[in-house]
Amino acid sequence: MSTLADVNLNRLAVFVAVVEAGSLSAAARRLGIATTMVSAHMQRLEREVGASLLLRTTRSLRLTEAGEGFYESTRQIVADAEAAIAAAAGDTAAPRGRLRVTAPVDYAERVLAPVAVALRQRHAELQIEVLAVDRPLDLVAEQIDVAVRIGELADSELRGTRVGRFGKCIVASPDLLAGRPAPARPEDLATLPFVALSVLAQPLSFTFSAAGEAEQTVRFQVALAMNTASAVRSAALAGGGLCVLPDYLVADDLAAGRLVALLPGWCLPEGGIHALYPAARQPPRKTRVLIEALQARAEQP
Repeated sequence: MSTLADVNLNRLAVFVAVVEAGSLSAAARRLGIATTMVSAHMQRLEREVGASLLLRTTRSLRLTEAGEGFYESTRQIVADAEAAIAAAAGDTAAPRGRLRVTAPVDYAERVLAPVAVALRQRHAELQIEVLAVDRPLDLVAEQIDVAVRIGELADSELRGTRVGRFGKCIVASPDLLAGRPAPARPEDLATLPFVALSVLAQPLSFTFSAAGEAEQTVRFQVALAMNTASAVRSAALAGGGLCVLPDYLVADDLAAGRLVALLPGWCLPEGGIHALYPAARQPPRKTRVLIEALQARAEQP
């Protein structure tokens, strides 16, 4: 019985080329070697394996039953080896070419755009195109390399990597709060006008938690509804009502006093930020440098 030590693994690539090219001469042209050398490799491979793999005549070539099973396994071995070599080379090669990224509008404006600028400054041969839309796009149909998704992930055949997290802030404008008693507990918020983000699965219901307190779920009465987080923010800044928004979107407004955070002793569940990409065995270098840059940005204070 043959073992791995008995087989010259280089002959596996020749065997796959013969099967896929359909003849010894076509495989020879693909590999850039003589047809006699291809024939010699096949004869030696059959001796090493201990089985007949190919049925050859002057006009045709086909696989034996043993050859069919051997080809399926060998093809995967060769593909894995090629992917491993490409990945190893890619770890040292500079990223280049077009990188198409989609993300929600608010995340694209506040986070992705400055990350893209920094990447372009470091990698001059990388061309980055950002598609800022608040709806999922088909990565294959739109030729998109990476999709940034906020919150819970739907079932998908795509691969995903967590690139950060976000806190949820309940905020309002100082004008809205003027002349009102400061809310002390979640139930105190229910009487205030609320601006809802309509694309959420539960846009009016939020569960608050605090140390030493039982969780409280508040259902707001909608005053206004917007389908983008940026529009909700604008409505809140104009005094339209309180709202729940991701921290990266309102951090500057809170620091400048344009918005006020409510219930500082209470918190809402955090959400995840993920980068999705087609389910290749190894994402290309340009995809990985973007993911690493987003992760580094998330680790900044």
